[in-house]
Amino acid sequence: MIRALAYSLILAGIAASAVAADPTSPVQSAVPAVATQPAGVKFLRYVDSGPEGSQLQAAEVTYRNAEGVSVRLVSAVHIGEESYYQSIAKRFENDEVVLYEMVKPRGMPAPQKGQHSDHAVSQLQRFLKDKLNLAYQLDAIDYTRPNFVHADLDAETFEQLQSDRHESMASLMLQSMASALTNPPAGTSGDGATDLLTMLAQPDPERQMKLVLAQQFDNVEAAAMGLDGPNGSVILSERNKAVISVLNDTIASGKKQIAIFYGAAHMPDLARRIEALGFKPVSTTWYMAWDVTIRKDEPSMLVRWFGAASQPTTAPAP
Repeated sequence: MIRALAYSLILAGIAASAVAADPTSPVQSAVPAVATQPAGVKFLRYVDSGPEGSQLQAAEVTYRNAEGVSVRLVSAVHIGEESYYQSIAKRFENDEVVLYEMVKPRGMPAPQKGQHSDHAVSQLQRFLKDKLNLAYQLDAIDYTRPNFVHADLDAETFEQLQSDRHESMASLMLQSMASALTNPPAGTSGDGATDLLTMLAQPDPERQMKLVLAQQFDNVEAAAMGLDGPNGSVILSERNKAVISVLNDTIASGKKQIAIFYGAAHMPDLARRIEALGFKPVSTTWYMAWDVTIRKDEPSMLVRWFGAASQPTTAPAP
């Protein structure tokens, strides 16, 4: 069940912007971003630091071409630490243009901070951000800034392309869940019930859940490839074609400092498309998207449920 939820969240992450703009206190400060030369570019990773605390980290990969144009692929995690969003928002201030994902009705303006949607995926993400003590992307990022430019399919085109391909959110969700259930990752028993009971018995259930999900997200590239298939998909590859088209127009207009702010699952395919345009990766910066340090003083879920009932009672003095 947990693995299925994780893969479903990966799909939800790809599709988050398609539903978030429907018109109808941080855990700790962000760790300093670490810039490295890319060796096998990756966009999301789980880092186990043992007693020092584990993290889910999201990448910002910078590409440059021979003309001096810089394009940063900024991986979005749609629910994350408040400090993570603060860090990437600060970087956006220095960009001439930020190309963002958002499948929204044609002509609809950028979403306002805190805008809500009744769509099931959006509701799931808001439920999880509350349960995991995280922030929600649309509550934390200001999409109305003047350098933010929409670079995605509009809702009408998105729906028509899905209809033409006989593709639906439900079918993709089932595909992702089936993959999760038939391909258990390393470090789990392969028995969902056993994994769930183990998690419930461990201290700090909030971050135990984050830990399980973070370990799944480490394989987001493979999960995205499974969703996209050999002929691509509307939800991933067709939307990536849309952002590349806007990128080409942006470069033609003379802009030199550009960011692409898209879900992490989009990034491997976007990287291939950008490299085909003559760009080369020059650096990678990692940000802490989730703090997964287990707090030993937080009781397990089983203790919270049954602990009080199991404690001996003392009769009042006569």
